[in-house]
Amino acid sequence: MVGKLGSIYKLTRGQRPRFAAALAALVAASALLYLAPLVPQAIIDQILVPRWTQAEASEESSAIGTWVIGLLGGPEFVAGHLWVAAVAVVGLTGAAGVFTYLRGRWAELASESVVRGVRDRLYGHLQRLPASYYDGAQTGDLVQRATSDVETLRVFLSGQVVEIGRAIAMLVIPLPLMWAIDPRMTLASVALLPPVLFFSFGYFVRIKRVFKQKDEAEGAMTATIQENLSGIRVVRSFARQDFERERFTNVNAIERDLHLRVYLAMARFWSLSDVLCFAQKGLVVGVGVWLLASGELGVGAFFYFIAAVSLFIWPVRMLGRILTDLGKAVVAVERLFEILDAEEESQPESATAPKPILDGAVAFDGVTFAYGAGEPVLHDVRFDIQSGGTLALVGPSGAGKSTLITLLLRLYDPTTGRVTLDGRDIAEMPRPFVRSAVASVLQEPFLFSKTLAENIAIARPNAQEAELHEAATLAAIHETIEGFDDGYDTRVGERGVTLSGGQRQRVAIARALIQDPPVLVLDDALSAVDTETEEVILDAIKRRQGRRTTIVIAHRLSTLMHADRIVVLEHGRVTQVGAHSELRDADGLYARLWRLQTEIEDEAFASEPGAAEGGAA
Repeated sequence: MVGKLGSIYKLTRGQRPRFAAALAALVAASALLYLAPLVPQAIIDQILVPRWTQAEASEESSAIGTWVIGLLGGPEFVAGHLWVAAVAVVGLTGAAGVFTYLRGRWAELASESVVRGVRDRLYGHLQRLPASYYDGAQTGDLVQRATSDVETLRVFLSGQVVEIGRAIAMLVIPLPLMWAIDPRMTLASVALLPPVLFFSFGYFVRIKRVFKQKDEAEGAMTATIQENLSGIRVVRSFARQDFERERFTNVNAIERDLHLRVYLAMARFWSLSDVLCFAQKGLVVGVGVWLLASGELGVGAFFYFIAAVSLFIWPVRMLGRILTDLGKAVVAVERLFEILDAEEESQPESATAPKPILDGAVAFDGVTFAYGAGEPVLHDVRFDIQSGGTLALVGPSGAGKSTLITLLLRLYDPTTGRVTLDGRDIAEMPRPFVRSAVASVLQEPFLFSKTLAENIAIARPNAQEAELHEAATLAAIHETIEGFDDGYDTRVGERGVTLSGGQRQRVAIARALIQDPPVLVLDDALSAVDTETEEVILDAIKRRQGRRTTIVIAHRLSTLMHADRIVVLEHGRVTQVGAHSELRDADGLYARLWRLQTEIEDEAFASEPGAAEGGAA
């Protein structure tokens, strides 16, 4: 528990002076609030009651009362100017209000600054986590931690950190004053505080576990919503709305039940703590009436104790609320540090960027790789690409083609072996440098909810309009964009859902081409475009030959036949390497795929209307 509170304390670095100032203002406000009731207490015991009872004022007065009357101008002056007492009470409570305002202002400024720093740190850390972290993480849960959990921390810092000091101050400050007035009444006033505190801490221990379960359930519910909205078109195309509703109903019911458990526990706490607090006030009244009846307590002192107990019993009772929010904050911080403590992408201390312009020669040297602790998906892969060359990767689904690209981008590092750029191990280079040298168009192109121009220029935000148009022309998307009402200023929906699959792929290709990197990777990036558009794009890529290295992954072998070298992968192993003509005439997977695709294309052509007549003519 101490370690978790220490984590919260670390987050307040840089804002502790403000929190200290807020605490000082709170102590000042609490002291003034306790001084205010001393004024009517002194007036009653030394001015009003002696006059009515014809008793000697000194017999009912206390040292504190005498001191207060002296500050107000003395017994005779106050007796003739009772309005002075009213002004004093108003002044004290007004000053307490000013300090209360300062406490709230400084606490809020400090908490907002802390939370902003936490958000920035959390978001920055998420950008630097390895790809393997996201393999096992749920997007909705991460969003919930970055929003709801951070908000929970903000509520605690702004409202409850200083309130802990308030509860302590409201209890400690009046004790010397109360003891000086009457020790017996002081003991009666705090008699039930130990049970209240014990009950509050016991409640905190029990509720913290429930809060963690509720937060996890809320994260699961958020993840379900996020996943459903992201795949809403798939859900509808397969008529799975009822299934998705039932799935959400289940996770929603779990969250509801845990939420109910929290509030039932809170209801039990508040009701029982109310009983203890009212019992404490009742005890003070009972003892006070007994002492009054025996003539051992002044009327003003009696009312002061009632006022003092009313002031400190509720803040002490509020320790339950404070501990409740502390329980929430501890759980939230635990969940935040589960992210913040996750190891970032490894970066060797010796990693330095090579010369700015790379030739683009790529080599895989004995690369073996496994995801996590699983079985290897690549086995001793060896091949190379000369600078400016074009290499094609062929193989069935699951052969490891896309995995090779993730290794080239350093999203993962090989288990054994190495990947080199211009003969240098990329593990010795900074990851941002490697990724800036390799532009990739992956199987599922992702577009941001921005304009088309902003999506294309994401790697080069300062690109000129002519450069945008050139890249879009090479990607065969320029005319399509010009056909939109807003042209390049057209905003695409989330993930580019307002565009067709082929349009998304071509925008992603334009985004890669405008970067003009030493190495270009097309990972099945032409699967959603028609044959004519594919030829236009391939012609543009061919013109890069000799200047930039290109790696192409595709299932249509006609897309790959002009590559300088073709690498065939089967079950994570390289089984064939060569040019199209060599592999076509050799016995192997490539030749079988070529014959199969050729036969399918011939049959499709023969089935077209008029094909036979055209052939006869």
